[in-house]
Amino acid sequence: MWLKTLKKQAFLLIVVLGTFTGQVFASNVKMADEQNLQVYLEQVIGQGKARNYKNLDELNRVSAWIKEQMRLLGVPCHYQNFTANQQIYRNVVCSLNVGRADRVIVGAHYDVFGDQDGADDNASGVAGVIETARILAEQKSKLPNNVDFVFYSLEEPPFSKTEQMGSYVHAKSVQSQKDKIKGVYILEMIGYFDENLVQEYPAGLKWVYPQHGNFIAAVSNLQSYALGSQYCQSMRALDRLECQRFIAPAFVSGMEFSDHLNYWKFGIPSMMITDTGSFRNKHYHSKTDTLKTLNLAKMANVVDGLVYSLLTPIQP
Repeated sequence: MWLKTLKKQAFLLIVVLGTFTGQVFASNVKMADEQNLQVYLEQVIGQGKARNYKNLDELNRVSAWIKEQMRLLGVPCHYQNFTANQQIYRNVVCSLNVGRADRVIVGAHYDVFGDQDGADDNASGVAGVIETARILAEQKSKLPNNVDFVFYSLEEPPFSKTEQMGSYVHAKSVQSQKDKIKGVYILEMIGYFDENLVQEYPAGLKWVYPQHGNFIAAVSNLQSYALGSQYCQSMRALDRLECQRFIAPAFVSGMEFSDHLNYWKFGIPSMMITDTGSFRNKHYHSKTDTLKTLNLAKMANVVDGLVYSLLTPIQP
């Protein structure tokens, strides 16, 4: 009996110390700025043509702006060109090198489906990656890994789930280095929250998860279990926005609708951070997916959780 009591006391001490350390550490992290997020969103959305695969000039405008914005943050970038439908498209690959042996990847797609602003899908993800880069560039001495920030083209139909996706091109290009990649974090729609709506789910999940739409989801497979776990732990440590974990193989409908899938194909641990997309946001793939529908404060919370997670060594 005394042994059980001793073990319990030791466990409680570890929890208390871990919580205290987390709170102190979190207080030292420079947090995401809502005004920055708004500026990034406005620049990505623009005022001209929609950034879909038919409007190559607009895609090039956005990718060039991303590259320059990242340069201003002190993170150098290059274009990763690839061909689809006899046109040249490009990913923007940016590296924050802090002299570590391993690295993580943080990514988001910048193209849209059809003729729409695509504020949540996926200007929100792009803005989140850029703001994450800004904070980490200022905190780089604390990073346990090098960080690559990747902005993908051609995530949307008609290229989704094909080898012409920008993320497939990138995942294939790093497969030989996968032993050095600790994990991939994909930001896919991170700006839509509504605690009053009834949250929808893939078949069978509504009995397990909240009915409200006021949480961020961490989607992983078994290989990337640690990534999802650590992200939600970071969100809990910051105590700002509820985080729900979803663990499922790629064949489960609704879990595979973004760029993380392509890293799974190459055996690279990857997770998606999302507001659950079409399961919550009824503006999905429509002209009403505009900036005014987004909650910038909660977007900032999502970024804070990612920053906190990336500043913490990934636990196996």
